[in-house]
Amino acid sequence: MTSLPGVLDALVAAGTAAGLPPADVRDEGERLAAAVAESVTGAGPAWLAAVGRADDDLTGFFAAAASARRWRHAPTDLLTSLVAARSPHATAYADALAHVASAACDLGEPSLQVVAAASVTAAVQRAAAGTAEPDRPLTPGAGAHSAGLDRTLTTRAGASTPTPGVREQSGTGPAPEAPPEKTFEELLAELDALVGLDRVKREIRQQAEVLRVERLRTDAGLTRPSLTRHLVFVGNPGTGKTTVARLVAGLYRALGLLSSGHLVEVDRSELVAGYLGQTAPKTTEVVATALGGVLFIDEAYSLAEDQYGAEAVNTLVKDMEDHRDELVVIVAGYPLPMARFISTNPGLESRFATTIAFDDYTDAQLRDIFALAARKADFEPSPEALDLVEQIVAAQPRHEGFGNGRLARNLLDRAVLRHAWRLRDVPTPTVEQLRTLLPEDLATDVEDVAPDLPVPGPSGVDDPAPRPDDPAPRPEEPA
Repeated sequence: MTSLPGVLDALVAAGTAAGLPPADVRDEGERLAAAVAESVTGAGPAWLAAVGRADDDLTGFFAAAASARRWRHAPTDLLTSLVAARSPHATAYADALAHVASAACDLGEPSLQVVAAASVTAAVQRAAAGTAEPDRPLTPGAGAHSAGLDRTLTTRAGASTPTPGVREQSGTGPAPEAPPEKTFEELLAELDALVGLDRVKREIRQQAEVLRVERLRTDAGLTRPSLTRHLVFVGNPGTGKTTVARLVAGLYRALGLLSSGHLVEVDRSELVAGYLGQTAPKTTEVVATALGGVLFIDEAYSLAEDQYGAEAVNTLVKDMEDHRDELVVIVAGYPLPMARFISTNPGLESRFATTIAFDDYTDAQLRDIFALAARKADFEPSPEALDLVEQIVAAQPRHEGFGNGRLARNLLDRAVLRHAWRLRDVPTPTVEQLRTLLPEDLATDVEDVAPDLPVPGPSGVDDPAPRPDDPAPRPEEPA
């Protein structure tokens, strides 16, 4: 396998050919490699040496990995910009990213699960550019459902925002006619179709109706009440905050309050620069990408940590005022830190008057989320497999940081990989075999996620106790 420095050089060459800044390309490749190898024993020092930072401590490795975790299951920012621009170089760049993901597996001592997950990451990058992995076919559902269709509505700061109403595609030639934009009623129906979130649905509906009437009053020439459209979302990771933010963007567009209704998702790292005086223009540049849509700031309370974050907040408040009719901002995070964050700046308190709380999902709701995600990826979990999913999530403590929907999705990702491994010796599996998820596809998940539960053996009989060498539970990645 080619070494990481070699594939990073190849990535830079592909990015340069596409007109991307070489430094940005190398940074993206290094971060993707760190994210892929994050859980690999010994990967940190190997990554530092490979990227030329051997004298640094491991903080840089983990910071790079944390900033790029989303790319394990979604196209990178620069690739997204190439695909949105329909660049003919998108395919070559996606292929180079796939090689970076593969080379990252050479860092440290990866497990089979890490190698399999890296293969999914590589497939996601290639799928984003409209190509399949050349070496082997994708496991049914593994690449398609991980990449998702949400990327056509969501961008990250620094990526080109797709033109509203134009579907992204790779290569050259005219784009196919885009489907009509969803109506207000269709978007509300999509909100209602989400699992759980009853309180959230009620409050979003109320907010949407208030703004609808405000719009009608304005159109009728009546006095316009001073209502704020900006929102605070509070709750644990994986409770659907980003999904609802995307629907809010669509609802505001359908009401005529926003011109495009796209969502730009950022965190502290994409707003704050390394030196005072650099943060304000960086924040303003991010805001510019969100005009006409919604700027979603995850873990916004991290902006209250120091003077750099305060500079970003002050700039954001000013930009919100300057673009009051073409920008909606949603800030999200844990409840108590978010309350403190809003109170740090009078401008924030006056602009964020509505807070919506996202409750943790129940065990039954997480079972439903797993089943819906599996069927969307063309899998069918057996009733016994769904029973086991509910047992696994029931064993999870509901503390701050509980994975919620992300836990269900992670369980599905691992089940898909183990399903493929289970069929490795079946030369021509039937369609039913290719679609059906069984309890044994989740068996190891019980060990990983809930070690106190009995583990179903190959015959379906529970093992009496976990094995002494079972791995410790791993915390779920924040949404």
